[in-house]
Amino acid sequence: MVVGDIATGTEVLVIGGGPGGYVAAIRAAQEGLDTTLVERDAYGGACLNRGCIPSKALITGSGLAHEAGNAEFMGVHADPAVDMGQMVEWKDGVVDRLTGGVEKLCKANGVNLVPGTASFVDEHTARVAHGGEGQGSESIEFEHAVVATGSRPIQIPGFDFAEDHVWTSADALDADSVPDRLGIVGGGYIGMELATTYAKLGADVTVVEMLEDILDPYEDDVKRIVRKRAEELGVEFHFGEGASEWSEAADGGYLLHTETEEGDESTYGVDKILVAVGRQPVTEGLDPENAGIETDDRGFIQTDDRTRSAVDHIHAVGDVSGEPMLAHAASTEGIVAAEVIAGEPAALDQQAIPAAVFTDPEIGTVGMTEREAEDAGFDPVVGQMPFNASGRAMTTGHTEGFVRLVADEETGFVLGGQIVGPEASELIAEVALAIEMGATLEDVAATVHTHPTLAEAVMEAAENARGQAIHTLNR
Repeated sequence: MVVGDIATGTEVLVIGGGPGGYVAAIRAAQEGLDTTLVERDAYGGACLNRGCIPSKALITGSGLAHEAGNAEFMGVHADPAVDMGQMVEWKDGVVDRLTGGVEKLCKANGVNLVPGTASFVDEHTARVAHGGEGQGSESIEFEHAVVATGSRPIQIPGFDFAEDHVWTSADALDADSVPDRLGIVGGGYIGMELATTYAKLGADVTVVEMLEDILDPYEDDVKRIVRKRAEELGVEFHFGEGASEWSEAADGGYLLHTETEEGDESTYGVDKILVAVGRQPVTEGLDPENAGIETDDRGFIQTDDRTRSAVDHIHAVGDVSGEPMLAHAASTEGIVAAEVIAGEPAALDQQAIPAAVFTDPEIGTVGMTEREAEDAGFDPVVGQMPFNASGRAMTTGHTEGFVRLVADEETGFVLGGQIVGPEASELIAEVALAIEMGATLEDVAATVHTHPTLAEAVMEAAENARGQAIHTLNR
């Protein structure tokens, strides 16, 4: 403790108020534990403030504008005008409402909220530096701790985020105007979500990706549908190229320079450059080594299936503990951490954690692919239902994609699912529930689904795997 410190104590110290941290804090408080949550920025973390929520708001807004302007085949004729500033203002309102709700939920559950930046002094003490002149600091002694400090965008050499024309994903979500030409470095889920969003808003989008395709490691037929749709929206792809540098152009814009492994160079004219090559854990200033916490060579805190670090009473959840770097996974881990601390028999079951990509069309996956099932020793059976055979999909005008179920042929147990198409992020929940409950193909097929709905495609995929599909040809 330094001179001027205030010394306090708590049973559970949670560092970071994102979807892993605030959930852990609330559940710990519900378990009757004295809980303190330290957050240095904004409650809700990157997800609510700079990621999941604001991106889906802009995806919805851009999609609505694009739908209205491209529905002549339905007899709808419109030429919508997008006020980007107003759209961002609306998005910010959604974010503010949700982040304010997180703070209220924490307080209502008895969580002690402390603004500031926490760092470990030793394995039972953390120092919290409060922001603002004269705010000072305090030392907090804890019995248990949960690290939930999240992640931030990876910066690549030569592309300083301090430059106005070099964007992080957060910058792309806060822009009050649409650039005429947007260069995107990286074809992962963040790059692809924002590529389709800005293409719908009228930007000429160019994506450069070092790999040979987008959205690694999704299956080829899933990626192909998303890539084809992006190309229809005007997105231009250049694979096998890495961004090397940028330079100013004579027209007042910029040049994005790329290079292949063979040394071939290319140049693309852009007005903004979005760098979306992945995310890295936030641990600087945390001083985890002071508490004996181990990190891997990329800086992630290593944990077991009960979210414990190398120091049993210190847990790590969310992005800072590595894959899967998903908000809902972080929340699940936060609940497990709190319950383990409270003495409950909780542990993680990664098999049934779904993932979604909010491109056009959407992707939803959970569990095993056919190849993964084979590698795990199963004899898989696969069923598929194309959306172009779905009556409800036809009435929406979106018939790209399919629902695919993977099951064990001997027992019928559902092992996984891959969905690409309209509302895939919603539909995948049924498959996740089937895996979690140990449901069989027969269980899914025998569940009466409302007609006409997109969810019927899940039922039909189950029937197809059993050779009994009615509305698509059996394999």
